[in-house]
Amino acid sequence: MSDSDSFIDEVTEEVRRDRLFGYFRRYGWIAAVVIVVVVGGAAWNEYQKAQSRAQAQAIGDQLLAAMRENDASARASRLQAIDPVGPGESAIVAMSLAGAQAEAGDTAAAAEALNAIAVNGELPEIYRQIAAFKALTLQSASMTFAERRAAFENLARPGAPLRTLAEEQLALIDADAGETEAAITRFQALLQDAEASGDLQQRAMQAIVALGGTPQPRAGGQG
Repeated sequence: MSDSDSFIDEVTEEVRRDRLFGYFRRYGWIAAVVIVVVVGGAAWNEYQKAQSRAQAQAIGDQLLAAMRENDASARASRLQAIDPVGPGESAIVAMSLAGAQAEAGDTAAAAEALNAIAVNGELPEIYRQIAAFKALTLQSASMTFAERRAAFENLARPGAPLRTLAEEQLALIDADAGETEAAITRFQALLQDAEASGDLQQRAMQAIVALGGTPQPRAGGQG
């Protein structure tokens, strides 16, 4: 390579370096801002997670402390003082409160709290189904057979989380209404139902005997 070529290369490299420094002086602040935003965002995200964990732990501690109360009224008072954050936590606290209220004799307030959970579309279906089931059992004395049957039939639809328990309630409604054969048929269907728990099948078997029927457990099931 000649001296002139070497000189040209050196000049070209120097020009590139000057341009690079020029770009850095002109636009370097953008890179700095990006770095600050990324680092700051990560720190804020971790802070938020820590805050959420702390809030969840605090609510859990309050809930456990309330549930240790032997007196139902005192337990309800402590549960009412809890201020949950998310919908899931609110549902758990509300169901616990409803249980305490029902135990204390305030079934109207308990049913109201449970019905509010049952219609909350932000909650998973299992929460809403449990709340609806509990509310129905609390309100059964004030409902007609037709009203109770319609409500539990909705919970007994195929694929519903509490289908078999709702079927048991429908059988009990038939028995209360004097429809003995219909009740036995429903209980017998539960004995054949692979999704029915062992305890539920045992209750169905006892109910069939009490109603004068003969239990017929499914093949391979409990006898």
